[in-house]
Amino acid sequence: MIKFDLTAIQSAIREFGFDGWLLYDFRGLNVLAQRVLGIDPEESGSRRFFYYVPAEGDPKKLVHRIETEALDHLPGQKRIYLRWQELHAELKSMVGGAGKIAMEYSPNNANPYVSRVDGGTVELIKSFGPQIASSGNLIQYFEARWTTEQWELHLEADRLNQAAFELAWTLVRGSIKDGRTLRESELQNHVMSYYAANNMTTYHPPIVAVGPHSGDPHYAPQPGSDSEIKEGDFLLLDMWAKMDVPLGVYSDLTKVGFVGDSVPDEYTKIFDIVAASRDAGIKCVEDAFAEGRALQGWEVDQASRDVIDKSGHGEFFIHRTGHNIGIETHGNGAHMDNLETKEERLVMPNTCFSIEPGIYMKPFGVRLEVDVFVDGESKVHVTGGVQTEVLPILA
Repeated sequence: MIKFDLTAIQSAIREFGFDGWLLYDFRGLNVLAQRVLGIDPEESGSRRFFYYVPAEGDPKKLVHRIETEALDHLPGQKRIYLRWQELHAELKSMVGGAGKIAMEYSPNNANPYVSRVDGGTVELIKSFGPQIASSGNLIQYFEARWTTEQWELHLEADRLNQAAFELAWTLVRGSIKDGRTLRESELQNHVMSYYAANNMTTYHPPIVAVGPHSGDPHYAPQPGSDSEIKEGDFLLLDMWAKMDVPLGVYSDLTKVGFVGDSVPDEYTKIFDIVAASRDAGIKCVEDAFAEGRALQGWEVDQASRDVIDKSGHGEFFIHRTGHNIGIETHGNGAHMDNLETKEERLVMPNTCFSIEPGIYMKPFGVRLEVDVFVDGESKVHVTGGVQTEVLPILA
């Protein structure tokens, strides 16, 4: 849970050019506001509340008469409404004199990760005079930045996750050499057991994808319909987990291998393109921070995507280049995306994200994923191990 820090919040409001930040929730729909305000999702109320933090001065809170204590843990003057007419009048009094205020809103729903306030509420606030702008950068400033402890937890998760890949390759190698059957779902279960034995947790089992299944970015093996892992197969593993502690943050990695002694050229050719795309994305981040230049998420996606487009395989790169990583695998900070959205949020220090370009065709698909963390001194760290060739698993 984020510790509410009024001084830091007001400083950020001014830094990003707002007159204030209006945080609103109804029955837990705005999890981002809950986190900034330090509200346990299990304790979401049943009535609307508003919390307005001006760039200067004391905050104001507006709560329903049934739930007058909803925001009592926060500073500021409390106002209480019962009728909808009172709600409107109090809101107008709170924000009517403001110029530009931030809300969890995205114009044209361009970024659905930020867009947590319904259109009607946005219309209502606009009717009182303020201009509404996206709180996207404010949200990630308080919700997506890691502490030093979380960076250390990530390094531990990364170490164990990389070891999980070594376990997986060893199990595949052993099954072939011993003549034992090993199916996708069985390998998946072995990895999940490894996570549990090492105090790790994950919201979903890893992707274990053989041959044509690797051409499906979100393939999920199911017992009874999954494939056996055989000699001569191409194998993609996408594995994510975090330490099972309250502040744990994810390691999320993808690597590929070939069940044989040497890798056929058809796999190497596509691998090399995807690897160059990954490296271009990393370089984009490194160059921007080395130069002290502001960087938006869409720029990283475009740097990676250009490589695959120029290779003639652009139609087979069917997802964004990367996503924010935090206590959730897909966090609420800036994503590396100029495909599904134009991510204009800043790539901030103390945030982590994946870079994971891919080429997906019917015979097979290649995705290579590393994690990138920019520390508080703008140094770029790449975790997960940068794979430089398709692993010949039986070599």
